[in-house]
Amino acid sequence: MQYVPQGVCSRMIEFDVVDNKVTNVSFKGGCDGNLKGISSLVEGMYVEDVISRIGGIKCGRKDTSCPDQLAKALKKAIGK
Repeated sequence: MQYVPQGVCSRMIEFDVVDNKVTNVSFKGGCDGNLKGISSLVEGMYVEDVISRIGGIKCGRKDTSCPDQLAKALKKAIGK
């Protein structure tokens, strides 16, 4: 799935959901090292676990963050 994040530096989030697990997460743009780290950490986790852990995280004064945008993308992917 492709998701265009809003309110953050990254321009695109791509990922797959297989057997209710998150795989192949990649971010275009944003803080490269941090986003590679997030992608690696969530690899193979259950979608609901990822959403509960990273949803609502803020970046500085922003109301959202790249991890929060990933959680929103995952919610959309599973129809929540």
